[in-house]
Amino acid sequence: MEGQTSLIRSLKTPQVVFLGLAWMTPMIYFTVYGVAFNAADGQMTAAYMAAFIAIFFTAYSYSRMVKAYPISGSAYIYTEKAIHPKVGFLVGWALIIDYVFSPIIAILTFGIFMNTEFPSIPIYIWIIVMNIILAIVNILGIKSAARVSSISVLCQIAFIALFCILTIKDILVNDGVSSLFSLTPFFNIENGSISSIFSGASLICFCFLGFDAVTTMAEETIDPQKTIPKAIFYIIFIAALMYMAISYLTAIAHPDFTFQNPDNAAYSLVQLIGGNLLSSLFILVLIIATFTQGLSSMTSVSRFFYALGKESILPKKFFTTLHPKFKTPVANIIFVAVISLSAVAINLDTAVLFVSFGALTAFVFVNLCVIAQFYIREKRRSAKDTLLYLIFPLIGVAFIGWLLTLLDKYTLKVGITWIIIGFVYLFIRKKWLQAKTPITVSQNIEKKKYVR
Repeated sequence: MEGQTSLIRSLKTPQVVFLGLAWMTPMIYFTVYGVAFNAADGQMTAAYMAAFIAIFFTAYSYSRMVKAYPISGSAYIYTEKAIHPKVGFLVGWALIIDYVFSPIIAILTFGIFMNTEFPSIPIYIWIIVMNIILAIVNILGIKSAARVSSISVLCQIAFIALFCILTIKDILVNDGVSSLFSLTPFFNIENGSISSIFSGASLICFCFLGFDAVTTMAEETIDPQKTIPKAIFYIIFIAALMYMAISYLTAIAHPDFTFQNPDNAAYSLVQLIGGNLLSSLFILVLIIATFTQGLSSMTSVSRFFYALGKESILPKKFFTTLHPKFKTPVANIIFVAVISLSAVAINLDTAVLFVSFGALTAFVFVNLCVIAQFYIREKRRSAKDTLLYLIFPLIGVAFIGWLLTLLDKYTLKVGITWIIIGFVYLFIRKKWLQAKTPITVSQNIEKKKYVR
């Protein structure tokens, strides 16, 4: 396996889109439904629209940076190249939290769902089994992961389509065709407020995380400078369309829908729309969705570690080792699988918050990278370029930075502590390299003298 340091370019736009959507998991709409509904005071459609607009600016920044640097590493590489290597290192360090906890969330959620269906089998058994399966599929190759992801995403889209069709049927039967068209879901003047819309949007942004993960697959994508940007926009537009369609239709069909427990609010809603048959299908599709989310996130984190290994941020010999036949970072995949076993002891809410901290931190810096790369370094300052390379990213920085401040104090403390540890690691690494360099130089001088 040694000496293999080139990934195979085999992914096309549809495969990249499916991997991104699998990471994002369209069914996440239902898993956060109750909490998001309460945060937005029921104004789900408006909250999803606000979240989409906010994410759009950051997605645009990612699409620009991947054109400039079509290599694995995502926000770490962009910050290193556009701003400064030390800043890039710290962004990459923050991203480790995001990428490491992503498969943990999927694996833990899978274990919880399976334990609900089969209570006699402990959660830790499902966690171990899922880890092994995810590792095997990832080792077999990126195209294997893409195939599984595409099947899962199609199942999720099919379920969402069925849910929407049944909801439309309820509307037509109870209120008629004219009721299908209304502005009320976008803003309820009686019960809603602008602040509640943005409060909901701050939480709902989590549902769009995943479009950025596809940038870690740049070195396995055919023509990444064209394919990845297109895939990014396809992902966020498809997700926004699905989320807003569900929100819009349910707001019209059941404007007075209430629930007691936010954790199972979506299950109650699905049962209201389609009865026991649809609710059983709902659980099945959710299990499939969480499995492929784990598959896609494990793919992303193993490629991210590969990029950090290539840059010697992590031990190069270990993290850039590829399988001679499958051309996949086998050591990284096994390493991630071992870390993911910690899902046995980690709280789901905590893992979600850590992912949000890492992702939002990276989003802020990717927006800043666009300004540094295009507006400052390349001096693109025409009226159009000022809009695209200064105003757009500044809007992204402002909104994402605000969302960062909304995370709870514990998450911010742990995140900042992790960054401080990164500073210490960077300092020790620099001192070690400085101590090593004089020896190397002196050895070279001696060699030159000997040759002469």
